Amino acid sequence: MFFYRFVGWMMKKIVFAGALLALAGCVQVDSYSEVVKAPAPAGLEGYWQSAGPQSEMMSPDAIASLIVTKEGNTLDCRQWQRVIVLPGKLMKRDDAVYNVTSALDVYPIEREGDTLSYDRMTLKRVDRLTPECEQAWKKASADKSGQ
Repeated sequence: MFFYRFVGWMMKKIVFAGALLALAGCVQVDSYSEVVKAPAPAGLEGYWQSAGPQSEMMSPDAIASLIVTKEGNTLDCRQWQRVIVLPGKLMKRDDAVYNVTSALDVYPIEREGDTLSYDRMTLKRVDRLTPECEQAWKKASADKSGQ
């Protein structure tokens, strides 16, 4: 009898510990306007672009770009058959940096030298954007200053 009671108690502890571990790495944002924008950490400001085919993209020809400003504004630009852009802002939680898009997507950002891990992709630092993303960035910047 004692054995069964002990096993039941242990099972509850294991289930609770598993649930706690599953929730430990989650970052949830309910309101974009309530996200506190953080300035870009040293070395993160600039243009980042996918280097070669990425398994997370729809096609080997697709290109992902991320623009990060010193103030912490971001623009996630993805292009293949069309250009899809999402403005965002950097958010810091503990020692981690995240990009929170206006669509409430939250992506951790990890930088190692001139390589960025972002949304399960590898991005490299570049000097220039693609013409399509540069045009989208100019439009987004103009829209923001016009508000």
